[in-house]
Amino acid sequence: MAAAMGDPSLSRLQFAPFSSALDVGFWHELTQKKLNEYRLDEAPKDIKGYYYNGDSAGLPARLTLEFSAFDMSAPTPARCCPAVGTLYNTNTLEAFKAADKKLLLEEAANKIWESIKSGAALDNPVLLNKFLLLTFADLKKYHFYYWFCSPALCLPESIPLIQGPVGLDQWFLPKQIQALEHAYDDLCQTEGVPALPYFLIKYDETTVLVSSLKHYSNFFPGQRTKITVGVYDPCNLAQYPGWPLRNFLVLAAHRWSGSFQSVEVVCFRDRTLQGVRDVAHSIVFEVKLPEMAFSPDCPKAVGWEKNQKGGMGPRMVNLSECMDPKRLAESSVDLNLKLMCWRLVPTLDLDKVVSAKCLLLGAGTLGCNVARTLMGWGVRRITFVDNAKISYSNPVRQPLYEFEDCLAGGKPKALAAADRLQKIFPGVNARGFNMSIPMPGHPVNFSSVTLEQARRDVDQLEQLIDDHDVIFLLMDTRESRWLPAVIAASKRKLVINAALGFDTFVVMRHGLKKPRHQGAGGLCPSYPVASADLLGSSLFANIPGYKLGCYFCNDVVAPGDSTRDRTLDQQCTVSRPGLAVIAGALAVELMVSVLQHPEGGYAVASSSDDRMNEPPTSLGLVPHQVSAQKLRVIFSFFLLPKQTELWFYHSASQVSVLRVKLYHLPQGCLRALSSSEMQVLGLCAFQHSTFFFPL
Repeated sequence: MAAAMGDPSLSRLQFAPFSSALDVGFWHELTQKKLNEYRLDEAPKDIKGYYYNGDSAGLPARLTLEFSAFDMSAPTPARCCPAVGTLYNTNTLEAFKAADKKLLLEEAANKIWESIKSGAALDNPVLLNKFLLLTFADLKKYHFYYWFCSPALCLPESIPLIQGPVGLDQWFLPKQIQALEHAYDDLCQTEGVPALPYFLIKYDETTVLVSSLKHYSNFFPGQRTKITVGVYDPCNLAQYPGWPLRNFLVLAAHRWSGSFQSVEVVCFRDRTLQGVRDVAHSIVFEVKLPEMAFSPDCPKAVGWEKNQKGGMGPRMVNLSECMDPKRLAESSVDLNLKLMCWRLVPTLDLDKVVSAKCLLLGAGTLGCNVARTLMGWGVRRITFVDNAKISYSNPVRQPLYEFEDCLAGGKPKALAAADRLQKIFPGVNARGFNMSIPMPGHPVNFSSVTLEQARRDVDQLEQLIDDHDVIFLLMDTRESRWLPAVIAASKRKLVINAALGFDTFVVMRHGLKKPRHQGAGGLCPSYPVASADLLGSSLFANIPGYKLGCYFCNDVVAPGDSTRDRTLDQQCTVSRPGLAVIAGALAVELMVSVLQHPEGGYAVASSSDDRMNEPPTSLGLVPHQVSAQKLRVIFSFFLLPKQTELWFYHSASQVSVLRVKLYHLPQGCLRALSSSEMQVLGLCAFQHSTFFFPL
């Protein structure tokens, strides 16, 4: 001990600073908080961490922050000491660099000083171990910049060592060490905490007593030559105590210095090796505290952590290198969507869009563009249905295919499109079905094999429509849309239809039949609903969704074979190449607008762009139909074909029959309709009514 006393390096007490240990889970939780909760808010946030006094030799004194750091009520791990702190998360890297570190440190030091002066630190010693964390999260690159600070108040002068540090086993007898362990454990249990940062100690040759700081006057009554205190010490160095001791010595000098001459410090280190508890490597030393002149002003403080190079500066963590690429892609896909909610559309409900299950009937030019836009909105489940193979003319107009897909006769479009979506974004659940859809007016060989295959196709189509939330009609011909439209109507599914001309297009949503449990008056009660005699008026602002027509509502003839006796330019979809991109994007945007409406598929439709009658949706008006002509101007054309019970699609009786007799549909719909069938479907009456249409 004498040698220790004479060692100049031990003449003044020095401390081992904290080393910040920010777990990957902390950065993940910060990312979620930033995207979904904090957004543009830069206000300071309360967080918590912990430190441990049982690390193996050679490890630094770590203050750890995990995923639970943002939950102030989360329990502290067993035998760990809690630390409370403040998070300052900036919106930009420039704001991170420009932050006034001196001011932040002074503010934190003042809080610690106030807790010392008021005595709050005696009741809750955790207040002495506050910390700061200044951060900036680059969520596009997954680079996280941070600067950690553990404020420590400075005494007026350095602290002289009366007795240099020695091991606890050189200071205490084995039975005293064992008694100290038991007394400490009992005090932790009494206080209801996993660990105590500071405690008072009294001992003699046979007994060891411990107490909390708030009982100082009773535990150490009157004047004493020396007091003994215990400090939960995260440091492993044999010659130096850890950082938590600094603020405690300031508290002792400020509040108790008149009642003792020196302080004996037990740096309590509690390690378990191979199931055996050991505290003998704890260190003990004695110091003389300098006198503190009475002053209300906060002492000088230090505490900003050095970077990896040993200089004063921030650190950076690059998590993109250690993250699962698929999870990284998934987070990045959602990033731009969640940024919409920060400032532009705070009420946007992304979950409704992301969770939508979309069935794309047609994997051609429209289908490819719709699929890409759906993925842009974060939709995770997309299913294609098509019976064609990829030809050499497809890849230049259909962005999900490439030249190799055309070789050897071409790959099936639906399967290739689904495979390409998963290559673009592995997080999408994409499927493809290579199947045909029975069409009215398309005669085939009515063999038993053909009819059985048609029935299987109808069964599979019905099942697919039943399994999805939104049905996109994106096929080449008009008649191919008829059967899916009827099945979707019977199941009350949202149908989005897109069709192209040479320099025109139309995008529309089909009206839904009224829910069985709801009458007409129960839909969107906050907005005026048009009466039956006003549905044809273009002046009325809001038309209920159950009154909206479908793609076939204005037809006066039954769907037939539109490809028979047609020249090549009439058989192929000949349109300006840019139209499919526009129409496909509008089809998805229409779906999103409908999903954001409180009534969903029953959303009212506006017959004008009158913003005064805009429904209560985050994305504004929800049109029934959007179209463009000649591409001189693209405009919203709120055409509202009146729904009629004469048409099979909207006939309650006919749809009910359809639900029971789908097996008999293929044979009947694969040929031209007879006059008697047209009479049943109501088309004759509809044709007759057009001759008396009032002009």
